[in-house]
Amino acid sequence: MEEERLSNMEKEVLIALKDRGGEASPEALVEDGMEMVKVMNASSWLQSKGLVRIREGIEKIYSITDEGEKFLKEGLPEKNLLKKLLKGKKSFDEIGNDETAGIAIGWMKRKGWCEIEKADGKKFLKITDEGKKAAAEKSIEEKALEALRDNKTADEKILQILKKRGAVSEKEKIVRTIYLTEKGKNVVEKGIEIKDEIVQLTPEIIKSREWEKKDFRKYDVRAFAPAIYPGKHHPMMQLIKKIRNIFVEMGFKEIQGNYVESCFWDMDVLFIPQDHPARDMQDTFYCKNPSRMEVDKKLLDIVAEIHETGGKTNSKGWGYKFSKEESKRVLLRTHTTVNTIRYLIQHPEPPAKIFSIGKVFRRENIDMTHLPEFYQVEGIVYEEGANFRELIGVLKEFYRKMGFEKIRFRPAYFPYTEPSMEIEVEWNGKWMELGGSGIFRPEVTEPFGIKEQVLAWGLGLERMAMMILGLYDIRELYFSDIEWLRKLPLL
Repeated sequence: MEEERLSNMEKEVLIALKDRGGEASPEALVEDGMEMVKVMNASSWLQSKGLVRIREGIEKIYSITDEGEKFLKEGLPEKNLLKKLLKGKKSFDEIGNDETAGIAIGWMKRKGWCEIEKADGKKFLKITDEGKKAAAEKSIEEKALEALRDNKTADEKILQILKKRGAVSEKEKIVRTIYLTEKGKNVVEKGIEIKDEIVQLTPEIIKSREWEKKDFRKYDVRAFAPAIYPGKHHPMMQLIKKIRNIFVEMGFKEIQGNYVESCFWDMDVLFIPQDHPARDMQDTFYCKNPSRMEVDKKLLDIVAEIHETGGKTNSKGWGYKFSKEESKRVLLRTHTTVNTIRYLIQHPEPPAKIFSIGKVFRRENIDMTHLPEFYQVEGIVYEEGANFRELIGVLKEFYRKMGFEKIRFRPAYFPYTEPSMEIEVEWNGKWMELGGSGIFRPEVTEPFGIKEQVLAWGLGLERMAMMILGLYDIRELYFSDIEWLRKLPLL
């Protein structure tokens, strides 16, 4: 039976609503001796059970301000001036030119109470027939202020005018009405009995054996229960943690680097030509302070030779005059590959399996798929016998652990890897590109004593996050939408 699923407080609310004709405000029920918190709590539960509905609306509450009290006590400025004009027209010099006089004249002209005359080079204010009539009775503003003072209703339009004049203040109040549904009426009409029953079993009740003398309220497994949202990390941080764990499980070691780097480490050492479009001001953030950064002279000479002639790598290089000053320019790193190449040069002996997850910066216009600041997942495998097939296997395993079943690779071009490929995964029936990969070119590795092939990849984290979270706009990842963050399940 429906009654058996109700608490005593819910029964009291139903009975009170019936006594008041089927509906009442929470405040009215409080007047009947109930507590507001219990009334609202019980009403919410009754609404979830379909026995009542709660109707909400907005009510405007007006109050008289200090300025309004002054109007009531001393009169409206235009009304006070109007009384003076009953004795005859007044020149502007007689009226005065202070702020109050200006306000009074403005309102009188607006209401048609006066007109301006010119005579002998002077301006005069003269009362109209409408003004004479208004002087003999209270204005609509005065009536509205008096009604408000006496807790009576007043015309909404007049109150809005008084609000603009600073005579009244306005607040909005949520007005609720609780009313019985047809289902609720049927339950009440069948009769409700409020009885002493046990709703929660405690050690004290068990010890006293009080439970033997009372009834237990039935437990309703179908009843509504409010959702609880525990604290959790932002989804981007959860993804980073998941990626970190996957690489560690696969035998990789994490490294980190700096946001601010020289062009040498970010571009030159990776065999990116100094006239490459990615190095333009419109694509890269360059720093003013510091604008230059010193670079190891020995390393600089090696890289300069590689760019100009290819050195001893069987490459012809780029065939231009390498600028060492350009190498010293300072920028915000454009990729995390800068971390891995530095690690390789400092640890040229294999084996090495490393990865990094960090922010990179590019001069991108913000739109639904681009941000000027984003995360990149970088990794390399450097060991004897490393080959292209192993690279494909590592990336397939990583994406499989991330939840992507269908993965494919397409040939691509990158300045510092050869051969190169792009990684795509199938998502919602479409193939999406998530990053680039390849084997470091000899020009990048051989000059520093790195003999074995180096497998490398760089993956965009935000695009992967959009697919996993079902987002269509990359900016949604960083909006402070508390409701979305609360309801998002753990990844």
